[in-house]
Amino acid sequence: MRALLALFSIALAHAQTNPLWHEQKTKNYLPHMTWPEVQHLLTRSDMVIIPVASIEEHGPQLPLGTDFLAATERAKLIAQKTDVLVAPILLPGISPYHTEFPGTITLSSETVERVYFEAAQSLIRQGFRRILLLNGHAGNQYATRFIADRINQETAGTAIDLGEAAAPLQTRTTRTRTGPVTFDRHAGTGETSDGLYLFPNLTDLSKAGKNDVTLPDHLARMLPLVEAGDPTATRIFLAEALKPKDTGKHTSTREMTATGVWSNRDTRESSADRGREDTESFVNGAVQFIERWKTLEPVKAAR
Repeated sequence: MRALLALFSIALAHAQTNPLWHEQKTKNYLPHMTWPEVQHLLTRSDMVIIPVASIEEHGPQLPLGTDFLAATERAKLIAQKTDVLVAPILLPGISPYHTEFPGTITLSSETVERVYFEAAQSLIRQGFRRILLLNGHAGNQYATRFIADRINQETAGTAIDLGEAAAPLQTRTTRTRTGPVTFDRHAGTGETSDGLYLFPNLTDLSKAGKNDVTLPDHLARMLPLVEAGDPTATRIFLAEALKPKDTGKHTSTREMTATGVWSNRDTRESSADRGREDTESFVNGAVQFIERWKTLEPVKAAR
């Protein structure tokens, strides 16, 4: 009888829990941890990865949280291979040129910089002295560098851009390129492939397809040079493209593409295999960098 009552109690408790909750606890992921677990991690590591994210349109096939999810999931994969805290801070980022599409939320660069800097200060005071900023959205790149510089100039911590640090250590792709190079950036085959690997149940390839990009005449003339890898043309092109509508540059996302996909490729060409290869290359490069830094400066738990 007691056994039956115990089973009934367990079943009743299970039936009363949130039916939507399916998340599994992930090692070193701050939102899942208790404070004693964080305290114990500090005896092994003083490093923290902070994803710098955004919530913005990513075409009809990818979720609005693509940049947050991609950066955070990659950070979590890194933390399974080397002890480092993963601490997401903000969901939105700097995305004013996407706001003509419903769901995009954008913040000023001043707000983003202040929030991440103050969050880093909290972690530094607790003993996380090495800050690895993992930018998941190109529109945040200058803010990310500014945050890193403020941390380095104004606190006891040391901050680096993890994407830049890992790049020289990443393995080259084994994919064979066929046909001409085609313009493929925001929400294109690269990001869609990442989504298919990192968060497959949120990536809907049935809604992917061919996208037509319309550019101002001078940028359209520059595009072949960008596709050919011309560094000067690419720098100028990206400085002028993807800018808010009120700048008058005619390069907000809605002005250039009806779908929100800034790519001339068919996103149905995306694959989870490509996403896996790109992710593993980055994760392995990041782990190599972190391990090397740990060798150069071993953690001092009491510092």
